[in-house]
This record gives sequence, C-alpha cells and structure tokens, in this order.
Amino acid sequence: MTTGGRSARPTRADRVASDLRDRILAGALAPGAPLREVELEEHYGVSRHTIRRALSALVAERLATSRSYSGVTVVELDLEGVVALQELRCALESEAVRLLRERHGSRWPSGTLTVIGSALDALDEACRLPEDWLAVERAHSRVHRSIVDAAGSDRISEAYRSLDVEMQVFLLHLRPELDASSLAADHRDFVDDLRATGAAAVRSHLARSTALLSASHGSRSQS
Repeated sequence: MTTGGRSARPTRADRVASDLRDRILAGALAPGAPLREVELEEHYGVSRHTIRRALSALVAERLATSRSYSGVTVVELDLEGVVALQELRCALESEAVRLLRERHGSRWPSGTLTVIGSALDALDEACRLPEDWLAVERAHSRVHRSIVDAAGSDRISEAYRSLDVEMQVFLLHLRPELDASSLAADHRDFVDDLRATGAAAVRSHLARSTALLSASHGSRSQS
C-alpha cells in the first residue's frame, strides 16, 4: 500500500495482527484458543482499540472467529469449510493451468519453469527444517502461487492470493499426516503431472490432501 508515492508504514494494529498471525500459523496458538482483549493489551502494550483492529483483521482472514458473548477465538478445523476451500482452489488452479497449456501445451516457457523451479527449491530448503512449519507453509503456498501466476491472469492471481492464509491453515492441520521430507518431491511430481495432464493433475492433487485431512479428522473425532 502506498500513500503519495511512499509506502505506508505498518500501524501498531498491523504489527500485532502480523505477530498473532505467525503464532497461529506456526501452531503456537491452538485452534479454539481464546484471544482475550485484556491479555493481548497487556502482552503487546497497546490500546484496546489497537487490539480490536488487529483481531478484526484476523477474523477477516478467517484465522479467527468472533461470536457474540464468547469473544474471539483461533479458528477451528471445519471440514465443510475445508472442502469449500479446496473446491475454490481447484477451480482457480485448474483454470490457470488450462490457460497455460492452451498457450504453450506441455512445453512451458523457460522463464515460467525457472520461477516455478525456484519456488520448488525454496520448498525443498524449508522441508529440511520441518520444525519451522511456518516456513514450510509459506514455501508451499509460493509453489502453488507460482503455478497460478504463470497463467498471466491478474484476476485469477488476485483471487488465489486471497486464499493464501487459509491455505496455510489447511497445511497446518495436515502437518501430523505429512512427511516433510517427501513434500517437495511430491510437488515436483505434481508440476510434471500438470505439464502432462493439465487440470486433471490439479483435481487429483487437491483431492488427495482433502481426503487425508478428512480421514485424520474422522479418526480423531472417534478417539
């Protein structure tokens, strides 16, 4: 964001929201954990108004939930919401890949492959230190964004970026079921499949992760 040609500085509310966002996405704040204004005001040393603005930003990003008389809490896993997220991701990624293959077939431009390859390399590096899961989440999002951006549609890219935080929450919930050492390799295979089969690879890739999380959630609910 710019004002008068100069970048706007983050406000205190922006900084508080950023820190809380990182703590949620790193798993330091558990799903369902209360985000109490009084405690946050004391922790961050800012006004109640600033805390409320920060929490409003997190609610808008679907990282937190606000309910009357019960306050704000860290968002909890909602399988119906996960399915809706994956369906939207699938629609956007599939259309991006369709456009890309319509223009270039399976021989994608070297510049496109370089950008996607760089994102895959970053995911490789992040997966070597899986204890920093936030870095893994961000690298994973970067891979998928690089694929969508390759279509050259600003509107599709903008819509996809609006899902970025929810995608990271999704991967956070998948963490117990994932082998970080194979995550990057799986995504290299995914990119190869995209070039060979197009949108079918998108549907298959997202369906597997949705099924994995659904099965995991079901087993936890029964235990």
